[in-house]
Amino acid sequence: MKKLLIIDDSALTRRVLCDIIAADKRFEVAAKANNGLEALEILKNNSFDGIVTDINMPKMNGLQFLKELKTLKRPEPVMVLSSDTAEGAKVTLDALELGAIDFIQKPQSSIYSKDEDFIKRFFDILEAVVYSNRKASSTIYRNALSIKPGGNIVKIDPGRRIEGKGNKLVAIASSTGGPKALQAVIPRLPKELDAPVLIVQHMPVGFTKSLADRLNAMSELTVSEAADGEYLEKGHVYISKGGAHMKYEDNRGRGRIIYTDEPSREGVKPCANYMYESLVNSPYHSIVCVVLTGMGKDGTEGIKALAGAKKTHIIAEDAKSCVVNGMPGSIVATGLVNEVADLDLIAQSILTNVGVR
Repeated sequence: MKKLLIIDDSALTRRVLCDIIAADKRFEVAAKANNGLEALEILKNNSFDGIVTDINMPKMNGLQFLKELKTLKRPEPVMVLSSDTAEGAKVTLDALELGAIDFIQKPQSSIYSKDEDFIKRFFDILEAVVYSNRKASSTIYRNALSIKPGGNIVKIDPGRRIEGKGNKLVAIASSTGGPKALQAVIPRLPKELDAPVLIVQHMPVGFTKSLADRLNAMSELTVSEAADGEYLEKGHVYISKGGAHMKYEDNRGRGRIIYTDEPSREGVKPCANYMYESLVNSPYHSIVCVVLTGMGKDGTEGIKALAGAKKTHIIAEDAKSCVVNGMPGSIVATGLVNEVADLDLIAQSILTNVGVR
C-alpha cells in the first residue's frame, strides 16, 4: 500500500480526499498538512510514496513548497490540485516546471466525492504519479531550465535532399510529463521547419492556451492553441485545445483544423487517435509521428491506421527518459516504430526527417 501525504488548507477538501483514497486498497493517507510549511515539518521525520498538494495556501503555498522539495532533493513525486481559472492554469504550469508530475482540476464543490468520472481520473493520475520515473522527471526539469529561446536550435545540412520535401507534417502525442517534454523538443526546432506541427497534449479546458503561450515564448517556431477552421502553415505549431478533439480536414487542397465533440476516447479529450486517423486521407507525402511520455495507450490505434495508409516515420520516446512509459511503450509494442529516441534527440530526428525550407 502506497503512503500519501495530503496538503490542503481546506479541512473539507482534506476529508473528501481522504474518503476517496480510503476506497482504494492501493493507497492510504499516512499524513495531512494545512500548508507547505507544516508539510515540510512532517517530511523531516517521514517519507512517502507520493504527495498530493493544493497550490493556494497560507504561510507556504504549493509553488514555494515545490521549490523547497527541489532544494532538499526529496524523492517524493507530487500531484497538484489545480483551480480551473486562467491564473490557475498558469500557476499549474509553473508547478509542473518546478517538478510536479501531473495535476487534476479541483472541483468547486464537495459533491465531487460522488463524481465517478472525477474519481476515476483522480486515481488514474495518482497511479501515474506514484509509479512515475522520478529520475527522468528531474532530468527533464534540469534540461528545460537550460533551454533558451533560439539558443538550442538543432541544425541540418541545407544541401541535404529530403524525400517529399515541402509536403510533410509532424504529429505529436503526449500526456503525463508532456508539458516539460515538449519544452525539450519544440524550442529546439528552427522556424524554417518545412512542415506544420500538430500536438495533442492531454489537458483540460483552459490549460492548453497557457502551455502554447509558454512554448511560443521559448521557441523560434510560432506556437499557438489551434483555432477551429485555422489553415496549417509550415513552421507553425498547433496545440489542440482541451475539451475537444482536434482533427485535420482538407479544404480545396489546403489543410485546416477542425474540432469535434465526440465522447472522450482512451479516457481523454482531446484524444490523439482522432488526430492521427483524420490524417489518413490527407494529401501529405509522409507524416512524422512522435509519441512522448504519457499514461495509457492513446495514439497507438490512430498511428496503426495511419501507417497502413500512408508513409510514416514513427518516433517513440525512450523509456529511460519517459516520466510514464505507457503511450510510447504501447506504440513500440506494435513493431511499427522506426526510432526509439532519448528525449533530447527527438528534435534532431524530426528535423532530419522533415528538413528546412
